[in-house]
Amino acid sequence: MAKLIYSMLTSLDGYTEDEHGRFGWGAPEDEEVHSYINQLASPFGTYLYGRRMYDTMVYWETADKVSDQPRFLLEFARQWQAAEKIVYSKTLAEPRSARTRIEREFNPDAVRRLKTAAAHDITVDGPALAAQAIRAGLVDEFQMIVCPVLVGNGKHFFPDDVRLGLELLEERRFRKGVIVLRYAVRG
Repeated sequence: MAKLIYSMLTSLDGYTEDEHGRFGWGAPEDEEVHSYINQLASPFGTYLYGRRMYDTMVYWETADKVSDQPRFLLEFARQWQAAEKIVYSKTLAEPRSARTRIEREFNPDAVRRLKTAAAHDITVDGPALAAQAIRAGLVDEFQMIVCPVLVGNGKHFFPDDVRLGLELLEERRFRKGVIVLRYAVRG
């Protein structure tokens, strides 16, 4: 059975984006950090996205065509392109990437079936969609890529009113202050 993993960049004060919807403060331009993120993403066979996160991530569909891309970015582009993508959107008419399908609503039972049938791990990306998966008890692991910045307000990494026991699997520090924390959900 595949694991469902919620993996996101977050500020030290727990926000995935600031109050204006910006998250450029967390872009992992550092080769060491991005290479490690590539390693974390290597077991993902499917990405679950909301519309807004998909709009951001669809860049990787053609990122390998951009001249002078560093090797670590090309590696991530290839990983992303090889994975299946499911986009939850009521308004998106057609996907803008290969290996992508659109679902109109998040269905926890369908995700449970996907976890059971999948040969590779699944990632849920974006705090709103992840909140639905967390509340449905579907998330097996959290990967917090903590950036050394305080943004003060915005979208929280975790939803309100959720209580879970977690077990630290890994802590990895990088020289520019980024820390990756991996937690398994207990029980």
